[in-house]
Amino acid sequence: MSTPQTRTPQEVFADHGRRLGTGDLDLISENYAEDAVFVTPEGVLTGRAGVRKGIGRLLADLPGAEWHLAPQFAGDVLFLQWTATDSTHEVTDGVDTFVFRDGLISAQTVRYTLTDRTA
Repeated sequence: MSTPQTRTPQEVFADHGRRLGTGDLDLISENYAEDAVFVTPEGVLTGRAGVRKGIGRLLADLPGAEWHLAPQFAGDVLFLQWTATDSTHEVTDGVDTFVFRDGLISAQTVRYTLTDRTA
């Protein structure tokens, strides 16, 4: 396995997706720099503890969701449009931005609207 410093943004993001699937917030947060920022419309969360809080909220909003991702990489930046659907809720307008540094995620923005699922 690659050391964090040698992983490409694409490798980090692929690993991030695998870790998200586990729901293990500690495991997920290990892909983030210790000084990472996690920016949401509600405010800025900092460090791995902030990442755990922010990702925890997202996973709680969409437990067991089916995700559809449209990533666009530009060097050390990823623009991600996404949708997700679970048994009762859906997101049709998810947008995240990731900034990668030294084989880890150093910053992420997250914005989505959680609505009741339509048939």
